[in-house]
Amino acid sequence: MRIKEGQKAKDFTTTDIYGNTISLKNYKEKKLLLSFFRYASCPLCNLQVNQLATNFPTLDSKGLEILAFFESPKESILKYVGKQDPPFSIIADPDRIVYKLYGVEKSLFGYLLGGISLKMLKALRKGYKIEGSEGQKTLLPADFLIDNLTVKRAYYSKRISDHLPIEELLELISNSPKKSNIM
Repeated sequence: MRIKEGQKAKDFTTTDIYGNTISLKNYKEKKLLLSFFRYASCPLCNLQVNQLATNFPTLDSKGLEILAFFESPKESILKYVGKQDPPFSIIADPDRIVYKLYGVEKSLFGYLLGGISLKMLKALRKGYKIEGSEGQKTLLPADFLIDNLTVKRAYYSKRISDHLPIEELLELISNSPKKSNIM
């Protein structure tokens, strides 16, 4: 079942690929992006990780923390995604426990459309190769912007090449209430 904007984020406790305990309740009073990817060798997923890592200084300066989930085992994540050394936590969820909690969906049509996209060409040109998969090929990415444990934006992709656009993410985290100059 899909998560709706305005509802409380679904609580979970897990570990990242380095063994650190990650619990949603530790993000109270913080902005958090939960980003659900397909499998670790997916070129599109690696391109998105690269874009998040490239924009991380700006996102971090606005108080955003990121948790990236992959349906791959830890070893595959370290082999493919880990070599990018992203500045945020990555979580292996091969049984898709948290994926199911957040209603991450599958679509054969979304798989076919995303696989023949310009974004796939960009990923391949950047050197991300298609090297098999250890997950559901038809799994679609999803992103959730959470603020103080409440879902502010729920983005369910329609194709495997989609994620919440970085520009929209920046706009969402920049639109916080401004303090008044009135004394």
